[in-house]
Amino acid sequence: MSPAMNMAVDEAILQLHSEGKTPPTVRFYTWNPATLSIGYFQKATKEIDLALVQEKGIGFVRRATGGRAVLHDQELTYSVVVSEEHPKMPSSVTEAYKVISMGLLHGFQNLGLAAEMVSLASEEEKEKYSSPGSSACFDSPSWHELVVEGKKVAGSAQTRQKGVILQHGSILLDMDVELLFSLLQFSSERLKERMMESFRQKAVTINQVSSRPVQLPEAMDAFRRGFASGLGVELVDSELTAEEKALAEELAVGRYATDEWNFRR
Repeated sequence: MSPAMNMAVDEAILQLHSEGKTPPTVRFYTWNPATLSIGYFQKATKEIDLALVQEKGIGFVRRATGGRAVLHDQELTYSVVVSEEHPKMPSSVTEAYKVISMGLLHGFQNLGLAAEMVSLASEEEKEKYSSPGSSACFDSPSWHELVVEGKKVAGSAQTRQKGVILQHGSILLDMDVELLFSLLQFSSERLKERMMESFRQKAVTINQVSSRPVQLPEAMDAFRRGFASGLGVELVDSELTAEEKALAEELAVGRYATDEWNFRR
């Protein structure tokens, strides 16, 4: 879907779940066109080369979640919407993040990758996965990092509203690192090159570490099964309800497609 609709659907499911009108939901989606999304707290005009985003025909949207810029292109995006009161959800943000990330871990393992979850308890461990000064999301470490061959393989962000957790993130199949970094603002070309190199050292895509090419349908199946086993739930295939769709269309037009929302900082 479009950038505005993708973010609006996530929020619509969150809102309707808080009202008891829709069940806990795992959603997989892609973007048309390829899109740069920024975190809720980022300053769009200061951190992003908006003219270049437009020139290259790339979509742009601000997420309701934190974190940094993500280029949604050759990837599968997931979102999980679940009540904070759900028996499987710990009350702590970091522990809930870990539980949801088990779905990702199982998904990567289903693709035959030696994925593991690393607990970043110390500042030293966080530093290993972080590149200060870059606006790119995969440079930003979380408490529990999913890694393959010592490199970060998924970027996720979480928000809590109305007693509901929304966590969404990118599962990278491939990535054009130069394109991503061309869309970010840096004080000098030298700093940009340094950040790009650091990023390459710390982040990796599925097809860089897989012994064979992985296409989108296979990834979708692997992560669908991964979330079911990782969360210990049965997933039932479904489409958006008429109510979810209608609310999402309203939110897309009234919020996520507006300059007021996207350039508010």
